[in-house]
Amino acid sequence: MTDLFGTGDGPKDIPRPLADRLRPTRLSEVIGQSQVIGPDAPLSVMLEAGSLGSVVFWGPPGVGKTTIARLLADETDLYFVQISAIFSGVPELRKVFDAAKQRRNAGQGTLLFVDEIHRFNKAQQDGFLPHMEDGTILLVGATTENPSFELNAALLSRAQVLVLERLGHNDLELLAQRAEADLGRTLPLDAQARENLLDMADGDGRALLNLIEQVMAWTVADPLDGAALAKRLMKRAAQYDKSGDAHYNLISALHKSVRGSDPDASLYWYARMLDAGEDPRYLARRITRMAVEDIGLADPQAQAVCLQSWETYERLGSPEGELAIAQALVYIALAPKSNAVYAAYKAARRAAKTTGSLVPPKHILNAPTKLMKEQGYATGYAYDHDAEDGFSGQDYFPETMGRTEFYAPVERGFERDLKKRLEYFARLRAKRST
Repeated sequence: MTDLFGTGDGPKDIPRPLADRLRPTRLSEVIGQSQVIGPDAPLSVMLEAGSLGSVVFWGPPGVGKTTIARLLADETDLYFVQISAIFSGVPELRKVFDAAKQRRNAGQGTLLFVDEIHRFNKAQQDGFLPHMEDGTILLVGATTENPSFELNAALLSRAQVLVLERLGHNDLELLAQRAEADLGRTLPLDAQARENLLDMADGDGRALLNLIEQVMAWTVADPLDGAALAKRLMKRAAQYDKSGDAHYNLISALHKSVRGSDPDASLYWYARMLDAGEDPRYLARRITRMAVEDIGLADPQAQAVCLQSWETYERLGSPEGELAIAQALVYIALAPKSNAVYAAYKAARRAAKTTGSLVPPKHILNAPTKLMKEQGYATGYAYDHDAEDGFSGQDYFPETMGRTEFYAPVERGFERDLKKRLEYFARLRAKRST
């Protein structure tokens, strides 16, 4: 039967993208993700036991989340339904659940694949729970964001989170070979250009197939080298979301590289964030925080260096000012490390919360009125400048609290000198109290 738009086989004549044509038809054909679908991996164990449960796939784009979901439906004879949280709301979900109930009553289950599931709000996520519990649907969610932060605890308790990883170089090469077999010819690239093409995909299988489709459409007499390929194709943008996991993962890597006194790794993660479009002002602020938290008084100059680099960036702008931040980054990576003040500050905050409203000892309170003097305010206060060595050794903590030690300087950098001073005053305090 013909349709309104042509004759013959209809949909069979419609061109299909390479990525769609190469979509696996069995789980054994999926490239990569052996930690999920390999021997003794979670999904394999579930399928062998005939007890597939709801799962959430967490991983970057183009690594097989949708494909594996489709194949799970095939393996379990479940009716496959795919929706996206971007385009679906409560009315659409209600229709999906109603249809799934009808199929269930007719003896067929439903595998509901929800792409970008983290985009559903809390109420919408809660809406899945009763249908998961009574078996109306088997939920397979997909997200590029950390489920621990983006999904409800109730939903996570009913679904197993499986992590899908970006495709490695060997995986991408195997995918390229499959594409060549489908197209019936090899890529018109020399060895280096082929490597460059795989790098451009950045671990995304779908992106690689799209790039291959572009390359195969070119008419070239001889294989292209890396330089020629670079002129014709732009490198794929790095996967990065300033409010997502990639942002927090990279800033964490930068911070820990600085804390670990590795300037080279620090510069690498700094460059990665800049290349992804991160605001240098954000990086300048975080680097200053690193100086305060992880260096502290081991090198008091570190904070000043960071602030100066921040100010230099504001005066120079990009890209010149980014070098000033890089200079500060190297400085703090190589600076002696101490979190003694950071730890002391947190300990003091905890003590302040637990001790409530304890009043200062009366001897350190001012007594501007007669009544306050009669109450003992300022009585017994020793003016330190009048004392021997300029140190009275008095106790300044609340009387019922007793003296508490928060600050414990380390034997590194300038804090080595501060530790000596602290020990000196401790000896004088003990001497004054006897």
